[in-house]
Amino acid sequence: ILFFVLLSFQGFSQTFANKDFYLIDSLDLTGLSNDDRQLIDSCLKVYHNTTVDTNKLKAIEFIVESSWDENVWPKYNQFAYQFLQNLLKIKYPKAISDKLKVSLASSLNNMGLFYFNQGNIPKALESYHKSLKIQEQLGDLFGMATSYNNIGVIYDNQKDTSLALNYYFKSLASYKAVNDKNGMATSYNNIGVIYDKQLNFPKALENYQKSLAILEELGNKKGVATTLNNIGTLYEDVKDVSLALEYYYKSLQLREEIEDKYGISVSFKNIGNLLFLNGKIDEAKTAGEKALSIAQQIGFPDLIKENARLLSEIAEKQGKNNDALAFYKLYITMRDSISNEETKKVSAQQQAKYEYEKQKAIDDTQYEKQLGIEKEAKAKQKVITYATAGGLGLVVVFLIFVFNRLQVTKRQKRVIEQQKLEVETQKEIVEKAHTLLEEKNNEILASIRYAKRIQDALLTSQKYIERNINRLKSTK
Repeated sequence: ILFFVLLSFQGFSQTFANKDFYLIDSLDLTGLSNDDRQLIDSCLKVYHNTTVDTNKLKAIEFIVESSWDENVWPKYNQFAYQFLQNLLKIKYPKAISDKLKVSLASSLNNMGLFYFNQGNIPKALESYHKSLKIQEQLGDLFGMATSYNNIGVIYDNQKDTSLALNYYFKSLASYKAVNDKNGMATSYNNIGVIYDKQLNFPKALENYQKSLAILEELGNKKGVATTLNNIGTLYEDVKDVSLALEYYYKSLQLREEIEDKYGISVSFKNIGNLLFLNGKIDEAKTAGEKALSIAQQIGFPDLIKENARLLSEIAEKQGKNNDALAFYKLYITMRDSISNEETKKVSAQQQAKYEYEKQKAIDDTQYEKQLGIEKEAKAKQKVITYATAGGLGLVVVFLIFVFNRLQVTKRQKRVIEQQKLEVETQKEIVEKAHTLLEEKNNEILASIRYAKRIQDALLTSQKYIERNINRLKSTK
């Protein structure tokens, strides 16, 4: 009876979440932390109390972005994805539609992360590429940078450092285009990690230093601590113990300042390992114990495993066999726990190996094809640009020529009009002078005629004189 009572209670607790309110299936409220429970309840109250679809979407997205529980955020992310698909069937203005597409791309990116964590590489790549396609259509450079980075992480995880490097460089270029310095620092750091794996230490250090310079400028202490730790690892790889420890301690100091417990445990682990390899047993033990204590507090099996192994080897070196055995058992327990989880992932990877390789080939082909299309489009655009510029140039030259001819014509017209005016003025002057001259001539002729008449009137005629002379002669 007790068995069935407990079973019934357990079943009830696992099906406690009401789908009408919580929207998703199989949400076990008893397995949630208090923070996640409060987060979900608060957001869903907003969801149910608003009639605006975009506000409903924001409430669900807040759960996805704020929760780290993989039994919670992937389910709400899937709900958000379906919700967005339905919203995009409605004819919204372009601005709203574009925002919804940005959210859809983000949701697909989240799906890619979930599938990656589950070891389902083909599904992860498919989700990331779907997200990338939407971002490319929208010209969302920041989103593209994120997708490029995520795809790079997958290829890095698959030991394909060449393709990983290719996508990290694409991510860096996109972050540069939007001047996102945090993103640029992340890309430089990832590129440094790949070069480190390829044993190209100068290139690795160069990129780590670029990342470090940006992070220090931004005051991003967590990022600075991570990069300092990576530089320490690089110097450890090249057997420079002194410099490696220097960078590990710098990283530890920053992590303690910001109370980054996971980072502190990693730093102590790295310091402990390096000290142990260089024969500093007591110091190594102190660092290892601190690392293990913090790893157990925060519950990270991989860190517990690594520090238990270190402390087991130290105890064995010191001849403390009981301690060495206890730590070794802890190491085995953590290793088996992780191995079981990894086995599930490896199984999923093996089942999808052919699909992954096929997808990878398709991705590469599509990428090359896309490059060709982009190159051709750019070439066409260049021709159009040059042709347009040339045409505009000719129009400008023609306009300058026409304007110049108009100015010349205007000047010639003014000269002609001036000359015409001068000619008409001269003609008028001549005509006036001619008229005056004629008048003067007429006056002179009239005066002459008048004088002649007077003269004629005063003088005795010749015939009269001759007749009188003859008469006098005859008288004599």
